[in-house]
Amino acid sequence: MAKELSHIDEAGKASMVDVSNKRPTVRTAVASGKVRFPPDVFAKLASQDFLGTKGSIVQTAVIAGIQAVKKTAELVPLCHQLNLSKIQIDIEPIPNALQIVCRVKCNEQTGVEMEALTGVSVSALTVYDMCKALSHDITISEIQLEQKTGGKHDFNR
Repeated sequence: MAKELSHIDEAGKASMVDVSNKRPTVRTAVASGKVRFPPDVFAKLASQDFLGTKGSIVQTAVIAGIQAVKKTAELVPLCHQLNLSKIQIDIEPIPNALQIVCRVKCNEQTGVEMEALTGVSVSALTVYDMCKALSHDITISEIQLEQKTGGKHDFNR
């Protein structure tokens, strides 16, 4: 079976997928990403327990990511508005970086991959915003879907 783009109609125009005939099922998605720092910047942040003059870098990024997950349909034009049942964002230090993982769950007619990816992205942007005064050589990378369940096909990276 050949795969086709689901958000493009027969005329080649953008189109929101009609999910009205699908039955709701439990859907989950996990996405991840990294914010990498120059070693001296990471060492300074770690020595301060990732607390900056604007407050807790990690907790601010978690809250920003949660807010972003809830606004995904406003940010990504063809996403459906979903009634989410769980959002969890974990941010952990790894060598010279912060690893961000976003888990999202709902009982809906369509999945939450975009919500999980949006949560990681905005969390990472918030970390960058809070740390850019120390260096503009901070990078955001490896934002990707790790897992999804529910719907027609499950996915595991």
